[in-house]
Amino acid sequence: MTEKLYIGIDIGGQSSKCGVVNENGEIIEQLVITSLQPTLEKYLNDLTTAITELKHKSASYGEIQGIGIGAPNANYYTGSIEFAPNITWCRNADGEPGVVNLANLLSERTKLPVNITNDANAAAMGEMAYGVAKGLKNFIMITLGTGVGSGIVIDGKLVYGHDGFAGELGHVCVEANGRQCNCGLKGCLETYASAMGVARSAKLALQNPESKESILHQFNIETISAKDVYDAAKQGDTTALNIFTETGAILGKAFADFVKFSAPEAIVLFGGMTKSKEFFHNAMVDSMNEHLMKVWKGKIKILYSSLKESDAAILGASALAIR
Repeated sequence: MTEKLYIGIDIGGQSSKCGVVNENGEIIEQLVITSLQPTLEKYLNDLTTAITELKHKSASYGEIQGIGIGAPNANYYTGSIEFAPNITWCRNADGEPGVVNLANLLSERTKLPVNITNDANAAAMGEMAYGVAKGLKNFIMITLGTGVGSGIVIDGKLVYGHDGFAGELGHVCVEANGRQCNCGLKGCLETYASAMGVARSAKLALQNPESKESILHQFNIETISAKDVYDAAKQGDTTALNIFTETGAILGKAFADFVKFSAPEAIVLFGGMTKSKEFFHNAMVDSMNEHLMKVWKGKIKILYSSLKESDAAILGASALAIR
């Protein structure tokens, strides 16, 4: 007896992870393509090829019923990715972020129903169904990757708002007139607490004379990455350690603000940046508790995804296809 299968796709700024999921929530086939294609046509060609390959590889298990996608700035109501600052193929002819109705375009190519939501919402759905948030009715999912995303769950339901865009916590201002963000605003949390934000912090730190002994100087300042900072921190580099401490403090203060409007049981962290948690966790928790109102002090749990990296988003995105 063949199974009903669903494809979940997690679109990130650097790569897109695609997986075939069965009705038991098991990922039976998986592959990765680049998200860095310069045009929509090239990206759609790659994605369509990947889906065809996944269908072929999973044919012995069952038949694909539909596709669910988690992507930055994705609108569940319209099926579009709208003004995503970190996705090159979403830009218009003038190079500005535009609107791409990815659900319709991919459905036309694959002849399958396609649903789409914010990538952090998809991760939240996956974590709620299969991970550390299982059984939780009120939590906030924060994805720390190329950018900072969020999914807000209240009373067991994702919050979409009237237009589908509720939960853009990565673009809450944490520093008045602070760093320029790709979204057009200044001082967004994403510009400090994402992988890109940590890289920006490193570039600034290396301009400080006090960092002259830092091993980070061995890297090209123009191409230095969050991983470089992590590797330096592992070696005990003071400058790198300070960068993560400051990042944690900024995150914690932001979390205290988030708690004020939804009173979550927990904040769940997911994404590549969580690999550095040993360097920012304590500062983050201390900062959050320092800035929480008394009624919430000591009540908010900080949890880390228990699923393999990208699995939460793939599983959550695939759940959209079941709807």
